[in-house]
Amino acid sequence: MFGQSWRWGQRFGSTVLLWGQVLVHLLQGRVHRRNLLTQLEVVGPESLLVVILTGSFVGMVFTIQVAREFIQFGSGDLVGGVLALALVRELAPVLTAVIVAGRVGAAFAAELGTMQVTEQIDALYMLKTDPVDYLVLPRVLACILMVPLLTVVAFVVGVTGGVMIANSMYNLSISQFMDSVQQFMDGWDMVKALIKGAIFGMLVATIGCGWGLTTTGGAKGVGQATTAAVVTGLLAIFVSDFFLSWLMFRGLETSVG
Repeated sequence: MFGQSWRWGQRFGSTVLLWGQVLVHLLQGRVHRRNLLTQLEVVGPESLLVVILTGSFVGMVFTIQVAREFIQFGSGDLVGGVLALALVRELAPVLTAVIVAGRVGAAFAAELGTMQVTEQIDALYMLKTDPVDYLVLPRVLACILMVPLLTVVAFVVGVTGGVMIANSMYNLSISQFMDSVQQFMDGWDMVKALIKGAIFGMLVATIGCGWGLTTTGGAKGVGQATTAAVVTGLLAIFVSDFFLSWLMFRGLETSVG
């Protein structure tokens, strides 16, 4: 148990240092553009279908859970706004990041871990190619750029799913639902969701790459690193979500007009 904790601490420290390297290289403009385009496709379009399905069903389920109670208390006109706030502040960014962690973060850890144990990383050094420039920075940038966009998609399809359920099952008009959404939300809510998405994407990509580059022990080590990267990425999402929510939404100020 102590050995596992020590190993995790080493990997965490290496990942923090890796993020520092990524930041320095980014400020220096050392971006491998071809790899960046490839990773943008991996993170964004290839994750789109899962995000759409997840977002739409979450919106429908949330509406089913709250609409009946709101209508019984004579507050059916609030259903759309409550759903919109729940999606934009929490459900859309967090669930999108969880999907990316399970799908993309695991792939990053497995791919870089395999390269590490087969000495392909050492070969890059011999070819005078920095793995941070060639492998890590494109992946981190791709997640920072694409996770916020996927978050917007999740929000839109979530609200759409909520509208469909509210209209078909509870006879709430579409205009009534959307008026509630507009009343409860303002532009800053979406900006904050984008900020959350970018930070979550950075965490997922950095942890996946960091755990991959510190892999040892052959094929078994690759599997262990992949599992640990996903678990650590999920924990990082939930912990950072608490602190981000505390910073963004603490106090009594409200966007409800």
